[in-house]
Amino acid sequence: MNKKIVAFGELVWDVFQEGKQLGGAPVNLVYRVNSFGDQGVLLSRIGNDELGAEAVAQLRKLEISDENVQTDPVFPTGTAHVRVGSEGRADYVIDPDMAFDHIEFTAEALKIVRDADCLVYGTLVQRYGISKNTLRELLNEAPQPIKYLDLKLRKNCYNREILESSLRGADILRVKENELYTLKSDLGLFEFETKALAQEVINEYDIGIVLVTKSKSGACAITRSGDYFEDPGYRIEMVDTVGSGSAFSAGFLHVFLENKNVEEALRFGNAAGAVTATTHGATSWVTKKRITELMRTGERR
Repeated sequence: MNKKIVAFGELVWDVFQEGKQLGGAPVNLVYRVNSFGDQGVLLSRIGNDELGAEAVAQLRKLEISDENVQTDPVFPTGTAHVRVGSEGRADYVIDPDMAFDHIEFTAEALKIVRDADCLVYGTLVQRYGISKNTLRELLNEAPQPIKYLDLKLRKNCYNREILESSLRGADILRVKENELYTLKSDLGLFEFETKALAQEVINEYDIGIVLVTKSKSGACAITRSGDYFEDPGYRIEMVDTVGSGSAFSAGFLHVFLENKNVEEALRFGNAAGAVTATTHGATSWVTKKRITELMRTGERR
């Protein structure tokens, strides 16, 4: 049975040297969720401008509904300047005070979240007050869905208060390994090893599962009860990592929401992220068959 996954947050145009591509972690996540046969719902905001009109056209091309994408009369559609390094890793510079910073709380948005199986959110959308307050209202007023924090620490877009509030609202945290150690520094945590540090985050913020993605080394999962699962990385021909984290999250949730098996969900999510890294950008078409084929025959690191 397909699950309903709501993604709240930024819609931006990723501006590469060779052109622009519609992005933002929530957009990328919804695209992958839909491709796996689940129902992804995007809650975001665009400007009443040319880039906004282009965004709507591209969403429809990607078969992502724009029904819950608000239009802002003042602030422009989001843009992020992307630089891809020599190893395919992306660095982002995100323009300030964009439309996605001003997502309004509505009765329709609350109903959508209450009816969902999962709400996915991040920290970037909380850098200004309106969207931050809307997210907190949704978290407080819709206790039913699983809350999945897909942590992405963009420069100058978060502080300790945002981090702690986000963590306290989460049932599941997905974090890159290097950003887990940023959390250690910013939150004054004590442990030095990845597994122990993830367990400390669980204990400190009452989180059910911490998922740590470790780039070429794969991913691991730590649960509140102390279970630990690890899935190694794959040897792939990497193009870029844009959207691979969102693909991991979509893949993990696709399996976990169906059977609550953390180990199986970790394996599928890890492979989904790896396959996405072999494509350019976040919305290149990837089939479930291609993912399961990598799981069956892929060479491990």
